[in-house]
Amino acid sequence: MWLEALVRVTGMTRVIRSKSCDGHVQNTAVQRSRTLGRRASFWVSFGVSTHTLWASAAPALSYRLYAQKWNLSPVDTAGVFAIYPIFVVGTLVLLGGLSDHVGRRMTMLVALTCSLVGVLMMSVAPDIAWLFVGRALMGIGVGLGSGSSTAAILEFSADEDPERSAAATNIAQGIGFATGLLLGGALIQCAPWPLQLNFLVLAVVIVVLIVGVWFMPRHGGQDTRWSVRMPRVPADCRNDFALTSLAAVIAFASGAILLSLGGQMAHDLVGSVNAFTNGAILASFAIVSAVITVLCRKLSPRLLLLLGAITASLGLLLLWLAVTWLSLPTLLASTSLAGCGYALLFMGALSVLNSSAPAEHRGGVLSAFYLIGYLSMGVFALVLGVMARTWGLAEAVKTASFTIIALGFVSFCLSASRPFPVSRRYAERRAD
Repeated sequence: MWLEALVRVTGMTRVIRSKSCDGHVQNTAVQRSRTLGRRASFWVSFGVSTHTLWASAAPALSYRLYAQKWNLSPVDTAGVFAIYPIFVVGTLVLLGGLSDHVGRRMTMLVALTCSLVGVLMMSVAPDIAWLFVGRALMGIGVGLGSGSSTAAILEFSADEDPERSAAATNIAQGIGFATGLLLGGALIQCAPWPLQLNFLVLAVVIVVLIVGVWFMPRHGGQDTRWSVRMPRVPADCRNDFALTSLAAVIAFASGAILLSLGGQMAHDLVGSVNAFTNGAILASFAIVSAVITVLCRKLSPRLLLLLGAITASLGLLLLWLAVTWLSLPTLLASTSLAGCGYALLFMGALSVLNSSAPAEHRGGVLSAFYLIGYLSMGVFALVLGVMARTWGLAEAVKTASFTIIALGFVSFCLSASRPFPVSRRYAERRAD
């Protein structure tokens, strides 16, 4: 009995050999599952979602250093940035519904492994070709991890509340975004190996997440045969998906401006030469995003999308003014407002999709949502890089800013004029 108790406490699997009354040896298997519980699995999924935006933000302040070291043009650095969302999109196109079939756990394991290899390649890159391959692998990892971790957060949450799960996802990604920029800025400014240490720290975090995901419950997925195909959006939620896709375009395109050329804007146009200061300014995007998520998570999806369209547009207007006035405080206000807009748009869009997407297609629908977002990010970054080389960085920022402002106006009008699905939990809150 004491041995069985020890096995239960330690979680070990042992075979106890004992003799029966007739002298024969009997094997008694005493086993305790090492599988994580629901709450622990939620937090591991939260961590995987955190890694997606950390991986996005990690190289943001390194692009300028690469440009100096290898004499790269804005098109080169924008291309290295853009290869990441392009591979995210390709992964979502080909493997978007994978987690619905093979399970969240297995999909997240593959995602983290790809991210780990990509991060390690970035840390030892001898030339720009290694950067392209490393970012491509990180894009595959994020493409596989985004939809699967978002679905897992909802399914492992205590009550499967769509609004609360959307808020948790947004907070997770905000933490990853802020950590990538703040930690990256600090390590580049103050620590040795400015082009290596930032990525090595992220690699350690990914290894820890791989261990956590390994012990998550196995999700069997669907019994139907899986094949490579575009993530499918069921007919009954396509109208909702179209509206949320516009919100994704605005949110992710705003991020593309800051992540691809934000460090260069702060250094070259505004005149801030301190990498940590620039990282902190860009990180305000994520910090404000996380705070707004906590404060506004109980708002209705419609109000979230309306406020998001307004604040994102104001943020991009201030970005243009910051570049025009060469003002660091205005740049800080711009990134903060853009982060507020991102949080509101992202949370409102996810709340709508979590409420309207059927459970058996949730992974595919969420992957399609991220596909639209990352596709817009990649295209925006490439176009922005070409404009910066042709017209100059300031003119490129102006054109991009007013494009997003126009999209924000369209999103506001559509959000104000159409009905929304109401989740059970939100209906209960309104009734109270």
